[in-house]
Amino acid sequence: MKANAAVITSRENSWLKRFRAALSGERGDNGVLAVEGVRLVEAALGSRLLVEALLVSESGARHLPRVAPVLAAEVPVLRISDKLFAGVADTRTPQGIAALVRPRLVTIETLMAGTPLLVALVGVQDPGNVGTIVRAAEAFGATGAATCPSGGIGTADPFGPKALRASAGSALRLPIVVGISPTILLAQLRIFRVKVYAAVAALEDSKIQAALAASPLLRPLLRPWDVDWQGPAAILIGNEGSGLPADLVRAADARVYIPQVAATAPVGIESLNAAMAASVLLYEAQRQRNSAGQQQP
Repeated sequence: MKANAAVITSRENSWLKRFRAALSGERGDNGVLAVEGVRLVEAALGSRLLVEALLVSESGARHLPRVAPVLAAEVPVLRISDKLFAGVADTRTPQGIAALVRPRLVTIETLMAGTPLLVALVGVQDPGNVGTIVRAAEAFGATGAATCPSGGIGTADPFGPKALRASAGSALRLPIVVGISPTILLAQLRIFRVKVYAAVAALEDSKIQAALAASPLLRPLLRPWDVDWQGPAAILIGNEGSGLPADLVRAADARVYIPQVAATAPVGIESLNAAMAASVLLYEAQRQRNSAGQQQP
């Protein structure tokens, strides 16, 4: 046992109350979040984030050798019974290990180093989609992500328990600006001369079409490989059901869609979901950027 380890026996312990609240999705004034499970704990300990404490149950102690190489000496280890851990855990079959983590403060300016590639989630409600998009963003070399509300529809918290699990720890490493207004985001992207691409379905909603038709400049409709992703770029991903608001589509530099084969059955796939569409677009951006890098001396 570490020198700074402590044994907790009461469910009213202040540390346990903090873990219980954070694992349920509550965020305190300082934004502390909790991760549960050995993979997420390992990712948190291996990140550059401040880890306030590690919580380990009797059965969860078997994971300590795995996380020991990335466990800083100053992180307190709290030991509790399996029964107490089950009372604070968010999962049905807890692994007996969790950590309190303080995420970094991120601004749009933080994401502008080098040649930025951002993905903005606008009204994406499903935590699984949010986590999957964040995971794809890290995997395909995006410099960061942003979450935005869309009218009365908010985007799921990328640091919530379900989204964190879906991101497989990527949310702890990828810089994410949370809860920024789409209007402010677009204004800041313009300042940094970032091209904005609105992801749309091949057959767009009639309201969007009407709004675009009324605009003095009809935004181009491009396939992923028609876009030059080698420059500063941002991808707007909209709500799972309604997509992007018409005003955001109109404000983008171009629309981008993913062609699909024609349906062979009476009822075919209408369109890819938000996470799949974002992954395809981010992959194409990485492919172009890698190809350009390989061609350089």
